[in-house]
Amino acid sequence: MNSNSRYIEDNCKRDRRDDDNRRRPQAAATLKCSAPGAVTIPALDAPGSTFTPASLTVRTSGFCNPCTKLEFTSNITLPALFAGTVSFQIFKQCRNQTTPVPVGPAFIFSRTVAVDLGESNTFSFFVCDCDDDCFDDSDCCTYSVVITNQSLLTLGLTITNATLSALTANQNNRCC
Repeated sequence: MNSNSRYIEDNCKRDRRDDDNRRRPQAAATLKCSAPGAVTIPALDAPGSTFTPASLTVRTSGFCNPCTKLEFTSNITLPALFAGTVSFQIFKQCRNQTTPVPVGPAFIFSRTVAVDLGESNTFSFFVCDCDDDCFDDSDCCTYSVVITNQSLLTLGLTITNATLSALTANQNNRCC
């Protein structure tokens, strides 16, 4: 450094900046995806029967007020002359819970008019789980997509490439 240099090193400012950065939680995020699954719902299946095409476990330790965005996507193949309704809903079960609890609403797939030819549809939705009360005693939660038959299905249907993904991040800078 020479006398014309305008750089002045201020160790006090640098130390204060380092302290400020240590106090704030670092932004963290994790992405987890399930393996593709498939389910065949048989013809004339009783209403109320359930099927689980995809699930995954998310570890939230190290997060401050975690928020998890859950995305489900699948292909639904219908045979000719199909008519029926099924619902899709994500459920969560953490270590300290004895039964799974629903996350978000149920999403409905319905065909009330029988189709002449077989068809395929993409079906996807997402929900967010930002319930920070659940994460006090547990750091692992398993999320599962549950399909419930809502009506007497004619000719059944097949759900393929069912995938659940979870993106977890800190909700804000407020520490637990």
